[in-house]
Amino acid sequence: MNTESRKYVLIAAVLFISSVFLMRLFWIQVVDGKWKAEAANMAERKVTVYPSRGLIYDRKERLLVANTPVYDLMVVPKEVEPFDTVALCRLIGVQELEFRERLATATKYSKYKPSVIEKQIPADQFAAISVHLHKYSGFFGQSRTLRTYPPHVAAHLLGYLSEVDARKVEQDPYYKSGDVIGVGGLESYYEKDMRGRRGVSYVLVDVHNNQKGSFKDGQYDTLAVEGKDLFTGLDLDMQRLGEKLMVNKKGSIVALDPKTGEVLCLVSSPSYDPELLVGRVRNTNYGVLQRDPIKPLFDRALQAQYPPGSIFKIVQSLIALDEGVITVNTGFPCNKSLVGCHNHPSAGTIEQAIQMSCNPYFYMVFKRLVEQDKNPNRFKDAAIGLEEWHTYMLTFGLGQRLPIDLPSAKGGNIPDVAYYDRKYGKEGWAFSTIYSVSIGQGEVLVAPLQMANLAAIFANKGWYYDPHVVRAVGHPDSLQQKYLTKRKTGVDSKWYDPIQEGMRRVVNEPGGTAKSARMKDITICGKTGTAENPHGQDHAVFVCFAPMENPKIAMAVYVENSGFGGTWAAPIASLLIEQYLTDTITRPEVVKKMVEADLIAKEATFVKKVKPNRKRR
Repeated sequence: MNTESRKYVLIAAVLFISSVFLMRLFWIQVVDGKWKAEAANMAERKVTVYPSRGLIYDRKERLLVANTPVYDLMVVPKEVEPFDTVALCRLIGVQELEFRERLATATKYSKYKPSVIEKQIPADQFAAISVHLHKYSGFFGQSRTLRTYPPHVAAHLLGYLSEVDARKVEQDPYYKSGDVIGVGGLESYYEKDMRGRRGVSYVLVDVHNNQKGSFKDGQYDTLAVEGKDLFTGLDLDMQRLGEKLMVNKKGSIVALDPKTGEVLCLVSSPSYDPELLVGRVRNTNYGVLQRDPIKPLFDRALQAQYPPGSIFKIVQSLIALDEGVITVNTGFPCNKSLVGCHNHPSAGTIEQAIQMSCNPYFYMVFKRLVEQDKNPNRFKDAAIGLEEWHTYMLTFGLGQRLPIDLPSAKGGNIPDVAYYDRKYGKEGWAFSTIYSVSIGQGEVLVAPLQMANLAAIFANKGWYYDPHVVRAVGHPDSLQQKYLTKRKTGVDSKWYDPIQEGMRRVVNEPGGTAKSARMKDITICGKTGTAENPHGQDHAVFVCFAPMENPKIAMAVYVENSGFGGTWAAPIASLLIEQYLTDTITRPEVVKKMVEADLIAKEATFVKKVKPNRKRR
């Protein structure tokens, strides 16, 4: 066949195939009404598939945070046909004016893209709504999940979810208007791990708003990827008990596993039920909590900063021993002309000084640390001593934010030379200006988390791991490597033995300040503290670890406006230690006393009585 013949054959083939297509198209569009009607009745809809957010477990893999299904009612304005507005508003529980405003906003945003009309409708309510949606063209349900908190505890630690704001949408292309994001606690810190990745599903719907299947058998769909689960070191039983004991009290509890740095218990009181910040009632409840004068949203365990009081004495002891300005057998008289103190015999050893919490003793200890005669100018000499002291303090995790896996933790304040130079002027201060620091008052501030970390350092005789809540992400065996770095203080480990002995005496020997924490079969080592409060009764603190040999728990309990540290903080700590180490409570009468004590009401009465006196001064 010559070239000319092949050309005509090719032209004929093209004409034949084209004719077939044209005839088929004519048949579908003009002759066969079935196909015409089907095409008219079908529409393609893009549906976002939201992933399940990662779950959160305690150390025994009991659920702390789970998911529950909810639905958003969506609308595509272009597909909306005239409908009974009053009936739909009554069906979904929205005022008609508000509904019209939402529909107008959705139309302004896009006539072709879905927008939310009503969000987070519980599954049981949406089941009753969905049977009527065929009457409302352009409206459809889109499934997603809400958080639920089966134990109803640890609100500050866990955090909550909230709708993203416009700034976040602009900053991060992952988020779209209507998405939710973690706020506070673990929900915020591990947001990228727990949120997963959205998917997309293309579905066909008919004019009655019924889904007719996947578009092109789902070849353009993308699967959602579930978020990663978090496995924490939290002990649920201990957390429950801690929150129970702190009812009607202001303060906090932080307990750590000293061998790992894992948070066993973190209580901030007053607290709130985390379920209050879930779903459509979140905004209303948040406003109520925010206006509450006792500040239940404030995380005292991480953000409150207090003078440490007498618990600071055990750190002062270590630094003084390491610097060689005292020995274990150094004694000082209880000279109340130097600084006030309670009545007790003078301490002849460092163990006795810790046991009896002698203020004049530690006044002299700090004086020797600051005034070491390294410079004939007393101001310069004080600056040299304080700077060396400050360097030691930083190695204990003080004066800086501990890198815990929770947002908004505070770092307290450990004053240095530059701080006092700014406050008093260069060479405008000496030991006599700053002596209150010796007993944990003055400019020294610590957060309860730092107090608990101090207890862990004393339990370990000089080292700690960074405190952290989550031990593993995604799988219980996938330990977080960044929390496996051991941090050591600047003090020789040999000096911890006499300090531990002094802490043992605080709880277990006559004259100790924390006899209320004493237990029959568990040796608790602790230190009480009473921090001055210019606005009311003093604050009480107790730091401790147990057992003395091979410690398994370290803790700080801080109770505001409660007076002496041994009255409330110490027994609360001992009950939690018993719960954690023995899985039982043998002193229900102590639990009853702690639970029934309303220190918030007591403080209000106290302030009311003393306020007039203060005005007369």
